[in-house]
Amino acid sequence: MFYFDPAYMLVAVVGMILIFIPQMLVKSTYSKFAKVRATNNMTGADVAKSILQSAGITNVHVEPTSGMLSDHYDPTKKVVRLSEDIYYGSSISSFGVAAHEVGHAIQDYQGYMPMKLRAGIFPAVQTGQMLGPLLLMAGLGLRYLAGMGEFTTLIALVGIALYGSVVLFHVITLPVEFDASFRAIKVLANGGYLVDNNEIGGAKQVLTAAALTYVATALYALIELLYWVWVFFGRRD
Repeated sequence: MFYFDPAYMLVAVVGMILIFIPQMLVKSTYSKFAKVRATNNMTGADVAKSILQSAGITNVHVEPTSGMLSDHYDPTKKVVRLSEDIYYGSSISSFGVAAHEVGHAIQDYQGYMPMKLRAGIFPAVQTGQMLGPLLLMAGLGLRYLAGMGEFTTLIALVGIALYGSVVLFHVITLPVEFDASFRAIKVLANGGYLVDNNEIGGAKQVLTAAALTYVATALYALIELLYWVWVFFGRRD
């Protein structure tokens, strides 16, 4: 039966590996440079506020939040939230992460198109993430177990379309994250926040490791979607 398919087990194992390795890499890289104090004695919060001020953005606030690597920009409330280690820290990791999150605030301020597209499909993604796999399994299950026909085809196709929106969201996220990191490194280097190539290189390593987690997530989502498309179209008979 389809839900015991060895091919899906392979997809699941590949997915776990894809997600696990980048997560371990980002944690180890972050921890390494969290121990390296920046020459400039500003905190992550200072860096974030300074970059916002230099960009002429006055309606975005910076505040601490609990949790490790819980840093994010909330475009609905115009808040850059930095984990306490980043907010109060003066490490290379603190500078890199703080500047990256402010990069998202600048994207929002400038109307960066991929960010607007991602926000636009987010409601569909919330539905697709929850209902997409359920409809897929329901449609395929009814076909194989109950012998039902075209109605199950429609159910499965809707599931594929909904899950496809999740994949699209992850793909659009890639340029959003890469661009925020590019902006971060540029402003940290040109603004004098990081003073030499060693510090700049450390920040690049932190942000590159973080970017790989988004690549892995998008790749896994795409592989899983292709698996379900293969099951649907490749086993119709």
